[in-house]
Amino acid sequence: MAKAVKAVKKVASKKVATKKAAPKTVAPKAVAPKTVKAAPGILAVNIGISDADRARIAEELSKVLADSYTVYLMTHNFHWNVTGPMFNTLHDMFMGQYTETWQALDAIAERMRALGHYAPGTYAQFAALSSIQEPKGVPDAQQMIAMLLSANEALSRTARQAFDCADAADDQPTADLLTQRLDVHEKNAWMLRSLLQ
Repeated sequence: MAKAVKAVKKVASKKVATKKAAPKTVAPKAVAPKTVKAAPGILAVNIGISDADRARIAEELSKVLADSYTVYLMTHNFHWNVTGPMFNTLHDMFMGQYTETWQALDAIAERMRALGHYAPGTYAQFAALSSIQEPKGVPDAQQMIAMLLSANEALSRTARQAFDCADAADDQPTADLLTQRLDVHEKNAWMLRSLLQ
């Protein structure tokens, strides 16, 4: 029996030894595509506006975005919490204003991305960048109107400063966007101001 086992092992080892190994092929080395190195937070962009101008415009737009988000949140808060004899009028007015502002947030942030910069997107970033103070508690209806008037005027000043920066760099799309925002927030301020007269 031992002789038979040895014979089987001997034959098996000869078969393994006589099998030809598959020829080894060497795969070509993968070549990574060349990329343009950019500073962290800045993507390579060549749209006819210098890097320095795009950075300044994006910085100003981040302030407009922060003020816009603060106005949006304040207006939505007041829409939920307004009371008193003007409830229905203010509730509806605030809804129209916060809805329009909400839609504008995307356009502002996307313009920053088109300029090659990231948009701020956290409460902490907005709080640090905004020129508008958040309300403490729930003010009465007259105080809500006054606070929203002040906030819309502050946002208009921020947008006008950003417009000047964009205009100086011949950034027409940003200037156009900011002209639209100025029109909306100056009109909001006029309507709110009229309620206090």
